[in-house]
Amino acid sequence: MTIEQTIEKPTFQTDKVTVIAIGHGVQDTYQSFLPALLPLLIEKFSLIKTEAGLLSVFANAPSLLQPLIGYLADHAGPRYFVIFSPAITGITMSLLGIAPTYAVAAMLLLITGLSSASIHATGPVMVGRLSAHRLGLGMSFWMVAGELGRVIGPLTIVTVVQYFSIEKTPWLSIFGILTSIFLYIQLRGVNGQSVQMSKAPPWREALKGMGKVLLPVTGIVITRGFAWVSVTTFLPTYLTEQGANLVLAGASLSIMQAAGAVGAFFGGSLSDRVGRKPMMIMALVVTSTTLFAFTSLDGWILFPLLLLLGFSLLSITPILMAVVQESYPESRALANGVYMAVSFVGGSLVTVLVGAMGDLTSLRTAYFVSAGLALLALPFVLRLPKTNGH
Repeated sequence: MTIEQTIEKPTFQTDKVTVIAIGHGVQDTYQSFLPALLPLLIEKFSLIKTEAGLLSVFANAPSLLQPLIGYLADHAGPRYFVIFSPAITGITMSLLGIAPTYAVAAMLLLITGLSSASIHATGPVMVGRLSAHRLGLGMSFWMVAGELGRVIGPLTIVTVVQYFSIEKTPWLSIFGILTSIFLYIQLRGVNGQSVQMSKAPPWREALKGMGKVLLPVTGIVITRGFAWVSVTTFLPTYLTEQGANLVLAGASLSIMQAAGAVGAFFGGSLSDRVGRKPMMIMALVVTSTTLFAFTSLDGWILFPLLLLLGFSLLSITPILMAVVQESYPESRALANGVYMAVSFVGGSLVTVLVGAMGDLTSLRTAYFVSAGLALLALPFVLRLPKTNGH
C-alpha cells in the first residue's frame, strides 16, 4: 500500500497516528535526559554556567535546519526521517553521561539536535496526512506523546544513575533502537511520498507565499511565548523566591506539565469542531487571566491556577501546527519546518528577555508583563487567514 492509499482514507487513522506519536514520545524521552545530567556534567568537566548553558545550545541549534529538512521531506518523503530518529537520539543521549570530554559531549548533542530536528520537521506532517479532516486531533496525539516523554525522561535517567551507575546508561539506547525497528515495521506500507508532495513548489516560491500565515504565527509565538517561558523555565525559581521549598517548586512544574499534556490533547481536538481561532482566543484569554491571578494570590488557590495555566498554555501549540499545515497542503513539511525554526528562535530570544526582566526588576514583575503580552497575541490570531479548520 502506498501513502496515497493510506493518507487519502476519509477517516482518522488512529493506529498509524499512534505509532508515529509513540516514536515522538520516545524521541523526547531521550532528549530530556540533558537537564537531569547537567549537574553531573558540570562536576565532571568543571564547567562554568556559560559552558553548561552552551550544551543546551548545541542540542537545539540544529532546529534552524528544519526548513531545509522539511523541503527535502516534501520531495523525498518523510518516513525515514521519522523512523531513524529514536534510534539515533537514543544512542547519542545514552552515551552522553560517559562522554570523556566536553567536546565529545557537544558533538553528541549536535547529533541529537539534528535527529530531533528531523523528526519534529516531518513527524507532524505524516500525522497530519493520516488525520484526514481531524488535523487538530492528530496534532494533539503528537503533542501529548512529546509531553509525556519530557516527563518520563528525567525520571528514567536519574533512576538509572542513582540505582545503577552512570556507566550503565548506554544500555538505555536499546529502547530507542527497538522503537526505530517498530516504526520501520509499522510504517513500511507508508512510503512517504504522495502525488501532493511531488507537486511541491520550489522552495523560494513556497517561502515567499508563506508570509501571510507565518507573520501572524510568529507574532503569536513571541507574544504568547513570554507566558510560556515564564512558567516552564522560571516557575521553580519564581516559587522558591516566594518562599516555597525546592521539592514543592519542582513538583509544581511537573503538575503544570501534566495539565499541559491534557490541554494539548483537548485543544487540538476541540479546534476541529469549534474552529482554530475561537479556541486560540479562548486559550489566550484564560492564560492571561490565570497568570495575573497566579502572581497576585497565595495559598492553596495556586494549585488549581497552575493546572488551568498549564492546560491553556499548551492547548495552543497543536492548533498552531494545524493552521500551518492546512495553509500549505503542497509544502506541509517545509511550512512545518519553518514554523519549528521560528519557534526555536523566538523561544530562545524570549527566554533571554524574561531572564533580563527578572534580573532588572523581579520575576513577579516579569510574570505580570508576560500575562499582559499574552493578550497582544489576539490581534495576530484575528489576522490568520481562514483554513479548513476555520
